[in-house]
Amino acid sequence: MDRLDELGRRIMRLATDKHRPLWIEGVLVFATDRMTAPMGTVTEPMLTVVAQGAKRTVLGEHAFEHHPGQVSVVTVDLPVVGQITRASATEPFLALGLRLEPATVAQLLVDGGPTTIRPHDGPGMAVSDAGDDLLDAIVRLIRLLDRPRDFQVLAAGVRREIHWWLLNGPQAAMLRQVGIADSRLALVARAIAWIRSRYDQVIRIDDLASDIGTSVSSLNRHFRAVTAMSPVQYQKHIRLQKARIELIAAPHDVAAIGYSVGYDNPSQFSREYRRMFGAPPRQDALRLQTMDIVRE
Repeated sequence: MDRLDELGRRIMRLATDKHRPLWIEGVLVFATDRMTAPMGTVTEPMLTVVAQGAKRTVLGEHAFEHHPGQVSVVTVDLPVVGQITRASATEPFLALGLRLEPATVAQLLVDGGPTTIRPHDGPGMAVSDAGDDLLDAIVRLIRLLDRPRDFQVLAAGVRREIHWWLLNGPQAAMLRQVGIADSRLALVARAIAWIRSRYDQVIRIDDLASDIGTSVSSLNRHFRAVTAMSPVQYQKHIRLQKARIELIAAPHDVAAIGYSVGYDNPSQFSREYRRMFGAPPRQDALRLQTMDIVRE
């Protein structure tokens, strides 16, 4: 608990903007004293440690609760809905994030030698308690931010250590796939990059499977296991989440924003938007303008 308290104090001091996550030397720090409305975003591969407060993340039909002393790991770009569920002026929500490095994972798999770990068959996101060694390394990394000269020399080694403890923790099976070029996660990551580069276009699953070198059946099976949705559903989530963010700034341009994310039919856009977010585009955007949200 001493390490967790120190982590929280350092996050609070560094997070000068209390409404948005802040990146400092590749380390994300975030503090807020407000609970937030659910807001969609696309996460990148990273680990996040909660030092205080609580957050809820929804991926498809999976819901993840993040509490103090827990680490969440995301291994591919995933469209999720996040919400700060516990935060106050006296006990703000405090969290630290760090991007995962596939090259570091791959090198550690070589340096660490052979090991037997059961295959990971779940989604590309998980939450577990942060072990003492992992938490200690994370605290040492954030301490280095106060010493820029030391940070330049020592931070890379501490980042490597953090990846090592993740590879030897509860999420080892999932993380191992990040560093293996022909793993299921690597295949899904290629598919995700392909879809995101064409999110506003009509896509054919046959073309996607052919371009990434797999069969349609294998693609669909692995993609759903990692992301909790099909490739077409993933594209729809990306489209609608991008539209939702744009609508907050321009709630009256519904048709134009729908078209910009790939919808030729305004009625279809409004119908699918309402199905995902529970309200028509303009009404939802006006509601969000009056609520606290967190956008990364």
